[in-house]
Amino acid sequence: MVTCYLKYVIDPYKAAEFEGYGKMWIRLVNKLGGSHQGYFLPHEGANNIAYALFTFPSLAAYEEYRVKMGLDEECQAAYKYAEETKCIISYERSFMRPVFE
Repeated sequence: MVTCYLKYVIDPYKAAEFEGYGKMWIRLVNKLGGSHQGYFLPHEGANNIAYALFTFPSLAAYEEYRVKMGLDEECQAAYKYAEETKCIISYERSFMRPVFE
């Protein structure tokens, strides 16, 4: 199992647009084989940092998702929405593996 951890720097004046973007991707990740744990928007503290977490059974499954994502019209529309609204300033992606007792 591998969890993709995304840290976003967002435009705090476009948080509503970023929330709309997140809602698009939760459904899309689930549709394309992942399990989305949600987007986490600023509440207290920094007003321009947001996070997202989603999991795939393996890194290979994530890579398959990336291929499907590139061909999916809804995914391309979500990317276009982010470009048009400019709600995302930057992001960094890391992969984590869970530890269970």
